[in-house]
Amino acid sequence: MRYSNIDRKVVVVTGAAQGIGAGYAQRLHREGATVAAVDLSPAVQELADCTSHHIVDVADPDSCRTLAAELGERYGRVDGVINNAAIFSTIRMKPFWEITPAEWDRLMAVNLKGPWLLTATLLPLLRRSDGASIVNIGSDAVQLGRSGYLHYVASKGGVTAMTFSMSHELGQYGIRVNTLSPGPVYTEVARETVSPEQKDAMLAAQALHRTAGPDDMTSLAVFLLSDDSSYLTGQTISVNGGLVHR
Repeated sequence: MRYSNIDRKVVVVTGAAQGIGAGYAQRLHREGATVAAVDLSPAVQELADCTSHHIVDVADPDSCRTLAAELGERYGRVDGVINNAAIFSTIRMKPFWEITPAEWDRLMAVNLKGPWLLTATLLPLLRRSDGASIVNIGSDAVQLGRSGYLHYVASKGGVTAMTFSMSHELGQYGIRVNTLSPGPVYTEVARETVSPEQKDAMLAAQALHRTAGPDDMTSLAVFLLSDDSSYLTGQTISVNGGLVHR
């Protein structure tokens, strides 16, 4: 399916070096979008299916300003952003009282400050678009709770709340903001971190009783960035096979 005008859009995807972030970038490329792949890791430069590669720390103002300058010079505008960059796979599961202030601060800097800072920095370019769209990546862990990952869950709860306020403030510019809230997605990282017992328990709790693949998330992301969703903003959309009912 070809979504309306997606092939005319310049889209920034953060956390694009691997996993579902790479999936978002590759799917957008297949749909004909101009894709700027962003990641802190130099591995992002190896991603073939995108138009440009940018090594960026989304938590650093200077790094974000450099990205904005590069995008402005190359494309002149930004039509969409997927704020996907986040710390998760490297987190060691622990009770919240054992989380150190340094661990808390770094995770919040990337997971919560990052989407705010990057979006704010790119706003002049987003305003040049004829109807830009921002997709913040949340997590169904916000609704489920998740023992051992309190700082991650809190950061994603903040992202969901931020979407609501962003949508109100940016609506005057015709810019839409939504949260895509994935359930468990079985990327290579998930296969390494989720035990068979955990996987079986999650499948038993789902309505569809199957694992989600990257395409289950990327299809919705492309829809949210396209003109087909032009009246949709300020929403949190859960994609979890019925694991969370809202």
